[in-house]
Amino acid sequence: MSPLPPKPRGRGAASNASGRYESLIQEGFDDGWPPDEGAPPLRTTLTAEAARAIITRNDSPDIPFDQSINPYRGCEHGCIYCYARPAHAYMGLSPGLDFESRLFFKPDAAALLERELSRPRYEPKTIHIGGNTDPYQPVERHQEITRGIIAVLARFRHPFSIITKSALISRDIDLLAPLGRAGLARAAVSVTTLDRGLARVMEPRAATPERRLEAVRRLADAGVPTTVMFAPVIPGLNDHELEAVLERATAAGASGAGYVALRLPLEIKDLFEEWLAQKVPDRARRVMSLVRQMRGGKANDPRFGQRMRGEGPLADLLAQRFRTAKRRFGLERTRAPLDASQFRVPPKIGDQIDMFG
Repeated sequence: MSPLPPKPRGRGAASNASGRYESLIQEGFDDGWPPDEGAPPLRTTLTAEAARAIITRNDSPDIPFDQSINPYRGCEHGCIYCYARPAHAYMGLSPGLDFESRLFFKPDAAALLERELSRPRYEPKTIHIGGNTDPYQPVERHQEITRGIIAVLARFRHPFSIITKSALISRDIDLLAPLGRAGLARAAVSVTTLDRGLARVMEPRAATPERRLEAVRRLADAGVPTTVMFAPVIPGLNDHELEAVLERATAAGASGAGYVALRLPLEIKDLFEEWLAQKVPDRARRVMSLVRQMRGGKANDPRFGQRMRGEGPLADLLAQRFRTAKRRFGLERTRAPLDASQFRVPPKIGDQIDMFG
């Protein structure tokens, strides 16, 4: 690891401990000296990744999709709670500051997707974009990897869903709107809090809550079915905002809602506790106590069926509040599944046109 300035501004994590697979462990510590005010800011680096395939498949029973695409590894939004952080250890990097500053992108994503969708044995099923890291994080503004993927899906008439906490999704409404109206696309926007101050320290480079709600409005007005995700729910920190977030999202045009209880697997636990101690020290012990009450006395429960919702009286109360709020704001309407029957492999240049097709 290269030297890092103390508590870099605009970042979520406060440290950069080595990943769990490294043979040498490096950790920062307070030696009593004042911070070096002349230290350079932590810059974001972007590295091209030579991927061989773009569609990832899973068989997790508590995830509502089995095909996904992630244009980026790492995420500059810097959300302290992000469940994708531990994956950076597979790259020989830290789930801490490395995760939000040392990013990887897939420049051939659109071409790889076109190749995979064109295979004779390919069977169209909904693809989810952004199941790991945000497809509209800041670097997408100039990389346009996500836009290229959507353009391919549009040409193939392939159904997909996409999730983000960035207002940048509004840039691609020209592509998303006709697909949404045709039953081929859905969007989800994550709104974790309406408190700008909390959002700034918890998700330092994501869009403000107001801009996310504006993105919901623009998507819904354009005919794209849009869900608001209140995720993660952090007991003792943002759980009291559940009803308010759903109410504001409904007013903006959201037609569905979902939530996920805070998960703290692997390195995230220490990063999150460090963040609590620095940013909300008066609530740190209470938050972790409530988290453990929802996780059988532990900081995390990885079991399928439990990891997304938690268990116990507190988790049951949260689920009841969520169901009541959905019913109150009209967010429990059943929506038809996305339409895979429209899938077509477009002809390539030089292909003979089927005059009877």
